[in-house]
Amino acid sequence: MRRAVEDYNMIEEGERIAVGVSGGKDSLMLLCALSKLAEFYPKKFEVVAITLDMGFSGMDFSPVSKLCEELKVEYHIDKTDIKKIVFDIRKEKNPCALCANLRRGALHSAAKERGISKIALGHHFDDAVDTFMLSLIYEGRLGGFSPKTYLDRRDITLIRPLIYVEEKDIKNYVNKNSLPVVKSTCTVDGNSKRQYIKDLISYIDTDSPEVKKRLFTAMRNSLNGWKVDNLSKTADRLPKKEE
Repeated sequence: MRRAVEDYNMIEEGERIAVGVSGGKDSLMLLCALSKLAEFYPKKFEVVAITLDMGFSGMDFSPVSKLCEELKVEYHIDKTDIKKIVFDIRKEKNPCALCANLRRGALHSAAKERGISKIALGHHFDDAVDTFMLSLIYEGRLGGFSPKTYLDRRDITLIRPLIYVEEKDIKNYVNKNSLPVVKSTCTVDGNSKRQYIKDLISYIDTDSPEVKKRLFTAMRNSLNGWKVDNLSKTADRLPKKEE
């Protein structure tokens, strides 16, 4: 993770960085990794965890609150009406896009209300590849997110420190450290186009084990915001296939 932070100059001296914590494995690992990095990183920074309660029943974030206490991280839970808007008012047949937009806006507002202008998101290596493929297959264009993005209308910078980390390594870290994953109770969770793309890439990977790395390289070479100071060393940052 530190390699990505330094490749894209994600952290500045004295910053407060909000981590969007959904309770899922990715955001929990990011929270732990950033809080540990803050203990020894040359540039001093503070981590603040923010969870959006979207209104789904059966979701208990108290284990996340306890984890934040152990990490000595400031923690906030902001209640929202996202579930009500998406499913009850708008009654979206394909709710994921609207839900994602509402969550982004709510998280940006939650950070700004606390005087924070930088947000760390838990998107990882596999997410980047999946998003690239989603854009290509469903929109017919080369698109995706970048490791670091400045949103001028909100004066907010988004960073993705896990961009070089594979999902399987996140799963191993979460299991090894018994992190308190809060499972989403959303009725469409796991039934989206994104899940289809993940399954498709996994299927291709059985025949072509380097497919994710090749897609990542193609994405990095095609999209704005991915250039690093020393591109000759960037390949060394990519996950290696286990022998």
